[in-house]
Amino acid sequence: GTWSSLVLPAVTIGVILTATNVRLVRTQMLDTLSAQYVMVARAKGLSEWSVVYKHALRNAAISIITFLGLQFGNLIGGLVIIELVFNWPGMGTLSIEAISQRDYPLLQATVSILAIMIVAVNLAVDLVYGLIDPRIRVT
Repeated sequence: GTWSSLVLPAVTIGVILTATNVRLVRTQMLDTLSAQYVMVARAKGLSEWSVVYKHALRNAAISIITFLGLQFGNLIGGLVIIELVFNWPGMGTLSIEAISQRDYPLLQATVSILAIMIVAVNLAVDLVYGLIDPRIRVT
């Protein structure tokens, strides 16, 4: 189909994941903005943009990125249902068809591929930690 056929599935997945992400970002930013180093940065006369984005958001990003990486597994599980509901061909539909036809090698292959994707995302999250926080480095 066209791009318009992507709107409803994308909104469905987005609405599911957005609420928890927004609450986490809000909570982490409120905790970080009340920290002493943020008060010191404000006392030095730094602009509010600099305080929020360079100091607070950078320190709050570690837990936010961790949560986003953990949500990837939930996203994969949700996409299986979205593919079924919207009749999209994909790994989820292939897995469900393999279950219904009792094609165990195909089911093992799809589960293995999805597991490799989850492991790759977790590895990427660990590597991003080093980019965000210079105290975290691979030795």
